[in-house]
Amino acid sequence: MQTDLPVKGQPLRVLMETGGCSGFQYGMSFDDPKADDARFESEGVQIVVDPTSLAYLDGSMVDFDDGLHGKGFEIKNPNAQSTCGCGKSFN
Repeated sequence: MQTDLPVKGQPLRVLMETGGCSGFQYGMSFDDPKADDARFESEGVQIVVDPTSLAYLDGSMVDFDDGLHGKGFEIKNPNAQSTCGCGKSFN
């Protein structure tokens, strides 16, 4: 997953895509919003999610762990039936 530096005003896109060890994997990028995106804001960060991804990610929380053993961004998804040890894929 490649995350480029954002263009000023671009929201963070959170998405799911096929692949990974468990069938789906999470993705993030900075992107211009599309007309059918769901839009959210958390702590001043604008977030967009496409309709297909929203069906899989509804109710999820994005967390950033920067502790001693931090993994970076982590998505806590209540819809995931199982996850992979890498924490980046689910089904």
